[in-house]
Amino acid sequence: MSNDTKSVIIIGGGLVGSLCACFLAKRGYQIQVYEAREDLRKAKHQRGKSINLALSHRGRFALRSVGLEEKVLENAVPMEGRLLHSISNATKSIAYDKHTNQCIYSVSRNILNEILLTAAEKYPNVKLFFQCKLKDVFLKEGKCVIYDSKTKEILNIEADLIIGADGAFSRVRRCLQQTPLFHLNQSYIEHGYLELSVPSERGHLLVPNLLHIWPRGEFMMIALPNSDGSWTVTLFMSLEKFKEIDSKKKLKIFFEQHFPDAIDIIGKEALEREFLSSSPNYFISLKCNPYHFQDRALIIGDAAHAMVPFYGQGMNCGFEDCTVLDQLLEVHGKCSFDIVLEKFTQRRREDVHAICDLAMYNYIEMRDLVTRPTFHARKIIDDFLYKLLPTIWLPLYNSVSFTNTRYSVCMRNRQWQNKVLSIGLCILTVILFVSIFCLM
Repeated sequence: MSNDTKSVIIIGGGLVGSLCACFLAKRGYQIQVYEAREDLRKAKHQRGKSINLALSHRGRFALRSVGLEEKVLENAVPMEGRLLHSISNATKSIAYDKHTNQCIYSVSRNILNEILLTAAEKYPNVKLFFQCKLKDVFLKEGKCVIYDSKTKEILNIEADLIIGADGAFSRVRRCLQQTPLFHLNQSYIEHGYLELSVPSERGHLLVPNLLHIWPRGEFMMIALPNSDGSWTVTLFMSLEKFKEIDSKKKLKIFFEQHFPDAIDIIGKEALEREFLSSSPNYFISLKCNPYHFQDRALIIGDAAHAMVPFYGQGMNCGFEDCTVLDQLLEVHGKCSFDIVLEKFTQRRREDVHAICDLAMYNYIEMRDLVTRPTFHARKIIDDFLYKLLPTIWLPLYNSVSFTNTRYSVCMRNRQWQNKVLSIGLCILTVILFVSIFCLM
């Protein structure tokens, strides 16, 4: 069966679903994308706030593969490193990669989604359907039951392959959970997030082209730049702490104590309005296995591996899913989908589990460890060895954010580096004690 006669249903017209449609359309498949929400390009009101996305190498590689990297970067803001804000209002910058000057990019979710939807829509073999909610999936039959809220109709749609790109609370994954030997590990963390903002007229108060971080041990605040000169500010904190701050007085005391310089940057009235009128959002971390069912269904993106956002890899990992699927179709596309999907699960399982763990760890690093001398000492050592041995010693952040190295390999390399440094420290300690003993 040729690609042009194979049909694919993609559930979810978000970032990963739209990009996946572009990849598959290039290969000639007949694509139908069903999105539960309205078309954001025609919506009177933009969707609610969401954490700005950090686009790095893996995501850029995927976008480049479908000819969209340049368009996206035109609407993104480069971030060359972190700028740490102390309680005393002192700042310290830490470059992401001072040797090769690589950076990550801050991009608006809505702008990126518009670009991807428009790109997918241009393919003649792609059809987009909005306000169409998935009600049920019959995996063996390759059939989806969809409710069209515009026409009030129930649609029964069949396809050769169903791809679930419908987010952390995926209905497609829920159906996969009912199949034998499906494993799911889902957890919430006790911390949540609340978004604030710095308008463009006050944007100059923050140093441009840097990710600003206010690390405070048990919680933190970050600010990412937008292309219009404004900044998106996100406060991460325990849900219990959020509950405690329920008045202007308590909010004023809290910010004066922990983020004194941010009050003037955000603006006192804007801070009170945005904080007290909003509720914190929750974080979910999700690992599962497998990601497919026979040759009929596959889950990608957050549907397969929702993660906390602290490594900035959620979107990049989802985009890499599309890259990996495309690469497998290139090699095995003439075979049936079962070989491609089986190899996708084998290829991605260890990697996405690794990045989920790394994302959780990076929250501790960003809110606490970056303030400790040991962190900066390790950063100096990593930078020195990276400069001295660039093909052997690649720091963890650089390998995750600036290469296509598999996430699991990045983690193993870090473990190897830790062992090398531990052994080196032990040797230096022994040499020091022997030297002192000989001088006595």
